[in-house]
Amino acid sequence: MAENKEFVQANYDVNAKWDACLDLTVRRFLYSSLAGAFGGLLFLRSPVTRWASVAFGAGIGIGSAYADCSCIFYGYPAKLAPPKLDDAPTPQDRQE
Repeated sequence: MAENKEFVQANYDVNAKWDACLDLTVRRFLYSSLAGAFGGLLFLRSPVTRWASVAFGAGIGIGSAYADCSCIFYGYPAKLAPPKLDDAPTPQDRQE
């Protein structure tokens, strides 16, 4: 039996967006935490600073995932227009 399912366009499929964002967040959180742990073990001596490097790495991962997820949900920001060269003042010849 064939079911009548309405296909949702990719830009309106919220479930797919949430799945992509959760996957992205978990991966970036884990990879950056592991990178912070490895860097802490390699370069730092104190356990407190090692945990701080893990927390810093986790924060970087969460922040980058948040930025990409906001682009997934709200679209990419509009590019800034380059300045018009007609408005720029022209250099004048100086005579000394």
